Amino acid sequence: MTDRYALVGNPVAQSKSPILHAAFARQLNQDMTYEAILATKENFHETVRRFIDEGGKGMNITAPFKLDVLDLVDTMSERAQAAQAINTLKFDENGVYGDNTDGAGLVSDIQEYMGVKLKGRRLLVVGAGGAARGIFLPLLQTEPAYFLVVNRTAHKAHEIIGDHADPGKVEAGAIELAADGQFDVVINATSASLTGDHLPLPQGTYAKGSLAYELAYNKGRTPFMDDATRGGAARLADGLGMLVGQAAEGFLLWRGIRPDVTEVMRMLRSTVKPI
Repeated sequence: MTDRYALVGNPVAQSKSPILHAAFARQLNQDMTYEAILATKENFHETVRRFIDEGGKGMNITAPFKLDVLDLVDTMSERAQAAQAINTLKFDENGVYGDNTDGAGLVSDIQEYMGVKLKGRRLLVVGAGGAARGIFLPLLQTEPAYFLVVNRTAHKAHEIIGDHADPGKVEAGAIELAADGQFDVVINATSASLTGDHLPLPQGTYAKGSLAYELAYNKGRTPFMDDATRGGAARLADGLGMLVGQAAEGFLLWRGIRPDVTEVMRMLRSTVKPI
């Protein structure tokens, strides 16, 4: 019997997830379908419950429902607990299991696909919203030498790192703290690139050979990327690799096998605006 999976969100028509999972299923010869389901705030819980009752095996959750799903799960992963946001659900005899694969997808893209090892590096994340929450713990688990989270509103950055704060090792605060600088990897987890805004990062932020990573994708060359190039960043990346990586992580959770992302990345790269 063919297993059913789905994405639920609002909007969903633009999502590349059905293309991704169809490609993974073909690659690994998996008997499954994957569909996109439009939901509203009013019927979100009902939509998920109906899919479970109809025999669905798993779901991806996208905006604006990553927080609304928390009260639907029976158990969740450590990274979902840390993020307090869920993007992947698995349904089985143990109930509803929630996970957040965003950070793992990001780490996989940077380390495995791009070949940039994070252990012993200096990392900077700009932003303190849901995207930053989702990537914090997986990035921390790579054992960077120094990890700084900054935000225009400093207390929100402190909330991200929580009890992981460690002076000189894991810190948070206002964006001006990045002036201490020379970071090997700088990640834009803000919505600035969606609005065309620039980030007020101080001079000296980028170390020699550094990577500037934009979580948004299909936006082309963003102000963050332009500023990073002028600031000395050696490499640029958008969030397409994270998108593919988080999908591969979810596929592993569902099917017990990890897809090769190289072929799918090549296919999708030709469909988005170049950087």
